[in-house]
Amino acid sequence: MARVRVGVLECRGGTSIGFVVGSVTHLGCVLRADGVPEDRYIATIRKVGVDLGITQQSTLAWVVYAPVERLGIGDLSGDYAGAQGSASVGVGVGGNVLIGGSANSIALQPLSVQGQVGLNVSAGLESLELRPGR
Repeated sequence: MARVRVGVLECRGGTSIGFVVGSVTHLGCVLRADGVPEDRYIATIRKVGVDLGITQQSTLAWVVYAPVERLGIGDLSGDYAGAQGSASVGVGVGGNVLIGGSANSIALQPLSVQGQVGLNVSAGLESLELRPGR
């Protein structure tokens, strides 16, 4: 399936505590695309695998690829999944590639590495649930 770049999804969130088998993090997100009003989402990220430590804040950004050139308000809503890895002692980095949305037609590619502040190491599978925000 051919996909075109439609914009950038940026997410920011607060504290996350990782356990041996995973973690859950809530973020506020916004999709920015040329010629379209900002589209806000609430994200829940669940990690399964090794996840130890605590992060105080996280910032993630993905380039959004879809089968159409323009998405409507709320069109990114859905469930995404992929592999992830990150580490931090003070300031740290990580990355992930996620596929999902309507009929698994949307790809989220890391724009750059994620940024986080805390003490943490994680690797495994990640799911991202995007719901319309305010």
